[in-house]
Amino acid sequence: MNATPSIEVIRPVRRGGYRSVLFDFDGTLSLLREGWPEVMIPMMVEVLRGTGTTESDTELTASVEEFVMRLNGRQTIYQMIQLADEVRKRGGEPLEPLAYKHEYHARLMARIHGRLGALTGGTATSEDWTVPASHELLRSLQARGLSLYLASGTDLKFVRHEATLLGLTPFFGEHIYGALDDYQNFSKQMIIERILKENHLRGEELIGFGDGFVEIEEIKKVGGVAVAVASDEVRRTGINEWKRQRLLRAGADVVIGDYRCLPDLVALFFGE
Repeated sequence: MNATPSIEVIRPVRRGGYRSVLFDFDGTLSLLREGWPEVMIPMMVEVLRGTGTTESDTELTASVEEFVMRLNGRQTIYQMIQLADEVRKRGGEPLEPLAYKHEYHARLMARIHGRLGALTGGTATSEDWTVPASHELLRSLQARGLSLYLASGTDLKFVRHEATLLGLTPFFGEHIYGALDDYQNFSKQMIIERILKENHLRGEELIGFGDGFVEIEEIKKVGGVAVAVASDEVRRTGINEWKRQRLLRAGADVVIGDYRCLPDLVALFFGE
């Protein structure tokens, strides 16, 4: 393993020969939903408290945090399915997972409404709410002829809207994928398999960038190179060590905090 202040290479990667790049959205490119765990976890603790359990709020929070973060990167509905299961374990009668998801989205939208409004009204720029140097990285990859894909566990309609506000849509075109209410018809694994099949790609020709366990794990399963974006979404500089540790366990090949290390990434992946 070797490290510089901007990039940590866990294992050697090939120079060149890449054809497609897959990005996660929240925390990997977009910072609009920064703080989402502070919405989801207390909501779930509130729901579980309603079962009459004798667990303390500290115990409930620890339990919820474990499964929320373990499922991070999958569609939000899976966290809500787990919540329903946790309600049942405590003797309660859960709502449908979709109802929990809609309640979470309503609370999250209340939190980020001002951010969306600032972008729409022009008082904030796309750079204010993206991981630093995201646009520069995307332009660099596009200029090299790589096909870019975006896949998020957030609902597709929200991803499309927020990607447009952030000026990201032109980089991906029709290759923007997100969660569906019919959740069994979408997964990051399905998107990766589709990218490989439709483009006649071998796994080693694919690079994946993500800040969640799931996308790193799925990229590695097909033989791709996984870049862990251990972004500090609050300070917007440096490494979030908690993310870094989880993404290393998922099998990340390279760890970065943001894309200001673009020259290092270009040298690493393209030998330039």
